[in-house]
Amino acid sequence: MKPLDLDDDRREYADAAPFPDQVSLRPVAVVRSPFLQRHGTPRQPGSSGPKERGEGRGQVELLDHVAVEVLRDLAGFEYIWLVCWLHLNGPGHRPLVRPPRGGPKRGLFATRAPHRPNPLALSCVRVLGVQGRRIEVQGLDLLDGTPVLDIKPYVPEFDSFPEARSGWLDSPLGE
Repeated sequence: MKPLDLDDDRREYADAAPFPDQVSLRPVAVVRSPFLQRHGTPRQPGSSGPKERGEGRGQVELLDHVAVEVLRDLAGFEYIWLVCWLHLNGPGHRPLVRPPRGGPKRGLFATRAPHRPNPLALSCVRVLGVQGRRIEVQGLDLLDGTPVLDIKPYVPEFDSFPEARSGWLDSPLGE
């Protein structure tokens, strides 16, 4: 892919480092969840009915190498994003997958299937409280022991696009 045509000053900054062949990440926290197996773990609990939204209570616990100050001011947010590594997923993925609701196979990147080239998860959970090195959360869809790579506050002004199109999900029965 050809880089955008930008003036030399800006191009120099963007080209200062080579594109990485690999990246290395270190977990910052671990999920403490009631879910010990994939079977029975909710999928996208925020999109379910009220009963399912109340399930999945647990904690996100900072690891020892992370300063507790990173949690300062987090209790004022109602929701947070957890960026996680799906450590129990085996290697490999398929380019086409069948969504849980059925229908034809879809391109992997047009789904939220967990088996991906990089087993990353993005999960939005409700913050019930922050105490010490733990965040009490609700709405987990992650297994106990899942490594957390990052935690970001959910900001409705930036994270919600209610009028956004949802591709094939907008069609009747997802066809």
